[in-house]
Amino acid sequence: MDEPDWLKWAREAQAIAQAGLTYSRDEYDLDRYRKLRALSAEMMAAGSGTDLRQVETLFAGETGYTTPKIVVRAAAFQDDKILLVQEETDGKWSPPGVWADVNQSPAECLVREIKEESGFDARILKLAAVYDRHKHPHADIVPHYVYTLFFICEITGGSPQTSMETTAVDFFDENALPDLSLPRVLPEWIALAFAHYRDPSLPAVFD
Repeated sequence: MDEPDWLKWAREAQAIAQAGLTYSRDEYDLDRYRKLRALSAEMMAAGSGTDLRQVETLFAGETGYTTPKIVVRAAAFQDDKILLVQEETDGKWSPPGVWADVNQSPAECLVREIKEESGFDARILKLAAVYDRHKHPHADIVPHYVYTLFFICEITGGSPQTSMETTAVDFFDENALPDLSLPRVLPEWIALAFAHYRDPSLPAVFD
């Protein structure tokens, strides 16, 4: 689904306000940027049905020039099946993934997260896709602009183990997938992962 216009406007207004608060030195301009940030928070809260104070706290915690957030996600395979974890938050399934952390490469973040969410050790093989999340029909609204880096991986060891964020761990055939957690992953992303698994020579796709 296409994002609503109000979400694009609120996100852009917040980005302008954040940049202004970072670089401006004039107190009158700073006051205008604070008002713009407050307006963008009101737009975001009204459009999404979120408590205004939560949105204001989220925006106030952002500093510096606004750039997209990065998610890293793993399509890890074993015996021609893909590793999925059942998410504690919605009871549905997705490949392991996490916000990228500072002081770690995308691959390091992902290897750690696969272990934490599933109990398995893994090795990153290749980058399959760079997705602009907001160009794909996810089932939720997020305040940040997000890029997802989708990697193909192989399982090298370990055993299934859940975490605070996951309630089950399993491998699935391409034609027998469980109910996917659509805020996190889309069926076409899984299909692309299987295509890259079968043919490692495929180039990465990007938006």
